[in-house]
Amino acid sequence: MPLQSLLNQSFVAAEASGRDKLVDIDVAAWQWGALLAIITIMLLIDLLVVHKEAHEVDTKEAAIESVVWISCGLAFTGVVWWWFGGAASGEYISGFLIEKSLSIDNVFVWALILGYFKVPMKYQHRVLFWGIFGALALRAIFIFAGVALIERFDWILYLFGAFLLYTAAKLIFTDNDHVDPSESKFLKLIDRFVPSTDEFDGQKLFTKANGKRLATPLFAVLMLIELTDVIFAVDSVPAVLAVSNEQFIVFASNAFAILGLRALYFLLADMHNRFAFLQQGLAIILAFVGVKMIIAEWYHIPTAFSLAVIAIVLSASIGFSLKLTRTDADAALVEDAFEDHSDRESPGI
Repeated sequence: MPLQSLLNQSFVAAEASGRDKLVDIDVAAWQWGALLAIITIMLLIDLLVVHKEAHEVDTKEAAIESVVWISCGLAFTGVVWWWFGGAASGEYISGFLIEKSLSIDNVFVWALILGYFKVPMKYQHRVLFWGIFGALALRAIFIFAGVALIERFDWILYLFGAFLLYTAAKLIFTDNDHVDPSESKFLKLIDRFVPSTDEFDGQKLFTKANGKRLATPLFAVLMLIELTDVIFAVDSVPAVLAVSNEQFIVFASNAFAILGLRALYFLLADMHNRFAFLQQGLAIILAFVGVKMIIAEWYHIPTAFSLAVIAIVLSASIGFSLKLTRTDADAALVEDAFEDHSDRESPGI
């Protein structure tokens, strides 16, 4: 066989191995309608049934709700399998895990914002509900725009991939533990243009005082929550686009991942210090999907392998974090016991 012919065949095979390996599905209008109906029904049940009355969400309730929301997200994998096949369901669950893991950091930022404004616990769920509602709309815009850009400009994949690598490096080398909402220029802009009051009026975003319509602190909280979601979406949407180019799959995985964030917030908000290695784990996931996106033109990393990497890294980062927390707690107990023993043996003065 002539050398030129052999080289041509090798090039074609290499190109085919890395191109167009993600699923290409035809989504009917009724399937989009069904997805939106499911999301709407779940939101209405949460707002009008489970949290109809304002109340403080305790750890037990938050844990139960988190299990329910995560179970619903995982169960939708079966729906995707039924409608579009195994490959599509693999992309969905990969996107779901990526978005869920990246959203954990969002939860801790929410805790800072709600703590800064001293929002009473019984009002926090309602403002987070509207925050999630707005996030769904914003994510839809990001996803449809991202897919459209990828379909029109192939080189945008390299830009997305490079941005994810940059974000991964930033997570490793930047301390994100000290975020001060009072320094937000966006918050100052709100205070300048929206007449506001420092007083809460139940769960209302606006109230009336002296005949004037004023925004309550919950309005500023909601605006900051929406801003943080835009910032996080800039990272998470390109990351999910690395495992699927289908708008339906990317939106569904994002939607089901962020629907349960309110429950996750009430479960994890005070546990930031227990996840010491989470930031490093998220950096590894972002770096992996960034590389996957950059090399996609030449080599497609199988979805099953991507799913395994994401699951292993996420599990390891949480596992090592909890182990470190237990070790520190045991060390503190030993130190306290030693100090107590020393105090009892020391002679009185």
